[in-house]
Amino acid sequence: MSETTHDAGVAVSATPSPDDGLSRRELAAKYGLTVSGARPGLFEYARQLWGRRHFILAFSQAKLTAQYSQAKLGQLWQVVTPLLNALVYYLIFGLILGANRGMSHDVYIPFLVTGVFVFHFTQNSVMSGVRAISGNLGLVRALHFPRASLPISFALQQLQQLLFSMIVLFIVACAFGSYPSLSWLLIVPALALQFLFNMGLALIMARAGSKTPDLAQLMPFVMRTWMYASGVMFSIPIMLEGKPAWIADVLQWNPAAVYMDLMRYALIDGYGGENLPPHVWALALGWAVVVAVLGFVYFWKAEERYGRG
Repeated sequence: MSETTHDAGVAVSATPSPDDGLSRRELAAKYGLTVSGARPGLFEYARQLWGRRHFILAFSQAKLTAQYSQAKLGQLWQVVTPLLNALVYYLIFGLILGANRGMSHDVYIPFLVTGVFVFHFTQNSVMSGVRAISGNLGLVRALHFPRASLPISFALQQLQQLLFSMIVLFIVACAFGSYPSLSWLLIVPALALQFLFNMGLALIMARAGSKTPDLAQLMPFVMRTWMYASGVMFSIPIMLEGKPAWIADVLQWNPAAVYMDLMRYALIDGYGGENLPPHVWALALGWAVVVAVLGFVYFWKAEERYGRG
C-alpha cells in the first residue's frame, strides 16, 4: 500500500486483486463454477435418468389416469378407441375392399385387431413424444431434471395402456379359436423390443417437436401413411402378389410391420411362420437397439437447450 500527498489530502492505492485480468471462463474454472443447466456427459446423463426412474413411472401413471378423467367411461376408452378403429377398418377393408383375402374369418379378425392395437402403441408414442417438451414447458423451466424423463415416461404410459388393452385382445383371440399356448410367451420379448423402439422414436420426436411445434399438426398424416404401408388391415405378401418382390420385402422390413407380425405369430394359431420375413427377430432387435440408442444420443445432444428461448 502506498501513500501520496496532494493538496493536504492522503490517497491510498488499493492492492491489485489476484483476479484482475482473468476472463470469465478463467474465473469460473478458478472457483469451480459451472454453467447452470449444462449438459452432463452421456453416461452421467444415463445415471441421472436411472435415479429418476420412480419419477418417470409415477409421471406416466398420473398421465394415464388423467387422460380420460373427464369421460364417463374413464379408462375404458383405452380399449374402446382401438376396438372402434378395428371395427371401422373391418367394415371398409374386410367386407367392402376384400383385404382379408387369403385368410379365414377366424384368422382375419384377430389379425386386424392385433394390428390396430400394436400400431396404436407406436402411433401414440410418437404423437405424445412430439409434445413431450413443448407441451410441458412449465415443468421443464421450473424444475431441474433430465429432460429425457418426459418422452420416456410418455412411451411408458402408452405401454401401460397397451397392457391394459391386451386383456381384450386375448378375449378376441380366444373367441376366434386361438387359445393360450407356449407361443403366447413370445409376446413378452416382442413388446419389450417394440417399447425400446417406441422410446427411441419418442426421444427423436421430442427434440424435433421442441423447436417445431407445427410438427404435431403434420405427424397425423405421416402416421396414417405409415399405417397403410405396414399391413395393419391386410397381409402384405398376399396383397402385393404379382408385384416386384422387393416392394413386399421393404414393407415387411419396416419396424411397424415387424412388431405386428411378431405379435400376430405369437397370438394367432392360423398365422404361421411363412407369413414372417426372414430373420424377423434379428430385424426386431436391430430396429429396437439402433433407434433407442440413436434417439437417446440425439435427444441428449440438445439437453441444455430445452425450455429456453
